[in-house]
Amino acid sequence: MDWRRQARATLREPLAHFLIGGAALFAFVAARGEPVDPASRVITIDAGQVTALAENWIQTWQRPPSPAEMDGIIRDYVKEEIYNREARRMGLDEDDAVVRRRLRAKMESLADDAVDNAIPENATLEAWYAAHRARYAADARLSFDQVFVRSDGDDGGRSRAAQVLDRLRKGADWHALGDPAALPPAEDGADRNAIAEQFGAGFAAALADAPQGRWIGPIESGFGLHLVRLRASSTTGAPRLAEVRQDVENDWRAATRKAREDAAYGALLSGYTIRIARP
Repeated sequence: MDWRRQARATLREPLAHFLIGGAALFAFVAARGEPVDPASRVITIDAGQVTALAENWIQTWQRPPSPAEMDGIIRDYVKEEIYNREARRMGLDEDDAVVRRRLRAKMESLADDAVDNAIPENATLEAWYAAHRARYAADARLSFDQVFVRSDGDDGGRSRAAQVLDRLRKGADWHALGDPAALPPAEDGADRNAIAEQFGAGFAAALADAPQGRWIGPIESGFGLHLVRLRASSTTGAPRLAEVRQDVENDWRAATRKAREDAAYGALLSGYTIRIARP
């Protein structure tokens, strides 16, 4: 028997069980003299919800639930629904820090899904590709200097890297800064793929995007942190956008995620009036 038909058939029995429990709860609340809202005390579980409950079970256990297990799944769902409604009726959800954090987490999860599923327009990807063309050129050659900083300490060396970067931008001798490492301090006309093999793909991509002639960083590699200065880059050609579209879209999503999340929150915030009474 198909498990969906089996799940629908088992729906009848749990409802009979819940009639007794529901009546007892109704009598208890009525005895306390609280107003009764009949609409809020009707729990309807349709075939779609039963199917969804069964599918959640299948995802966990990799098999359909038995009729007895399906009874238990529905019974637990109704119990959760009853407690949830009664808790809200008693105002237990108001000013509850745990509930607020969970609701915020749910909203942030929904917002994350919306951000992740956003489909960029062709013009957006074309502009991104034009600004980062060297990242996708297989024959790109880069000349750069780098100062290595160990990724130790409470913040992974980032505070010290920021201090070194400040000194570099003020004109300090870059040869005398940073930590010793078995890495070339400078490269001339290095192949981008070779750089990726030595320092990592993320390092090579960030270096290809770097402005020329200016110290930036820190850029992370498998060795630690690097402050880099791109001196020159060259390429004889670059692939068409259609050939690297998925890579371009993935990079665009990663690089613009924070800005798009902020924009989504800003749209919500604009619908509210915030009043703060400071003591």
